[in-house]
Amino acid sequence: MNSRKIAIVTGGGSGIGFAIARKFTENGLLTYITGRNLEKLENAQRELGDNCRAVPLDMEALGEIPGFVQKIAAEHGRIDVLVNNAGINLKKPFTEVTDEDFQKVITTNLTAVFALSREVAKVMLAQKSGSIIHISSMAAQYGLPKVVAYSASKTALEGMARAMASELSPQGIRVNCIAPGFIVTAMTSRAFESDPGRKNRALARTPMGKMGDPVDIANAAWFLASDESTFVTGEVLKVDGGNSIGF
Repeated sequence: MNSRKIAIVTGGGSGIGFAIARKFTENGLLTYITGRNLEKLENAQRELGDNCRAVPLDMEALGEIPGFVQKIAAEHGRIDVLVNNAGINLKKPFTEVTDEDFQKVITTNLTAVFALSREVAKVMLAQKSGSIIHISSMAAQYGLPKVVAYSASKTALEGMARAMASELSPQGIRVNCIAPGFIVTAMTSRAFESDPGRKNRALARTPMGKMGDPVDIANAAWFLASDESTFVTGEVLKVDGGNSIGF
């Protein structure tokens, strides 16, 4: 069996996912990045170099997930780290969110994470080791208006992580979440540009008085992926500049 460590980072073509993939590849992990935008993925792969492989994968296409995992397992004989980073958001008043709107967010942010984690866990159980990391959100920590589906998906993600950790950790698989605060990415930039008041409120209740960088999340992911955290499981690590405890 190959001893080189293998990682998967969903949504690895940009933002937080790209920063995590960079951290992993720099530390010698052969890292598979997924996403829907092939051009973005290929650009990311070129930038990350030989330790990165890009695979187009739409998280809504649940039927494609088992084959994707089996192919990696067949080639390398192992999967050591899974980072469930891919996600979508929807900003709409509560009463205007349709059943289809709600289900689309749940499918991508929760059902697909479950399906991918299940398939990867089968590989990790055989090797009796592994680290699964879900990227959650401050939306799971407190109420945010107009993001009901997103909030529901991320809150459920944290509950799922605790259930997974209690079941899988006896077999050597650790499961944790990272809850990013307000991080400078294209997604947050768009949100704040359309609502400057929201940015001011976010910074006002963040004791460090600034937004985070994707590297801050990448460093936390590396900690949870590495042997530095071998006694940490079922945890939600907030990386938020104190936002969750700010007033």
